[in-house]
Amino acid sequence: MRIVVQKVSQASVMIDADENQPETLEFNNLAEDERSINHGFVLLVGVEDADTDADVAWAAKKIAHMRIFEDDLGKMNRSILDVHGSILSISQFTVYANVKRGNRPSFTEAGSPEHAEKLWKQFNATLTKEYGIDVKTGIFASHMHVSLNNDGPVTIIVDSAIMRG
Repeated sequence: MRIVVQKVSQASVMIDADENQPETLEFNNLAEDERSINHGFVLLVGVEDADTDADVAWAAKKIAHMRIFEDDLGKMNRSILDVHGSILSISQFTVYANVKRGNRPSFTEAGSPEHAEKLWKQFNATLTKEYGIDVKTGIFASHMHVSLNNDGPVTIIVDSAIMRG
């Protein structure tokens, strides 16, 4: 899993409505607070086919305990758990873009949609069930408009491939 972690003071997501996907219409009818977070993380989550349950568990633990919020002395010493922050999780296959050749990125390293959706949902559920973090999401494979105020700015990339060696 490759995850771009952005520490935010506010973030929200809107989905382009698609009559063929009723969930997009339902999502846009949610109250504003059901599509947005304050103080916390925006996660842009990509999955590759090599990712497993172990990658999900490792990434969720790493993000839940990552100390990038300031303590009373202004040092990055507090986790999202310590500050009772929330997460806005967005599926984002483009974090696996390969730009080695040509001018058009290749996305062949991104996982199959079925596998990616399963692990993305499992990752979000792990953050909620194992760590008690309030997680809001976009809709998998939908065109989304994400708005955020990056706090710091702090942006970190977490890649579970390092766990596998």
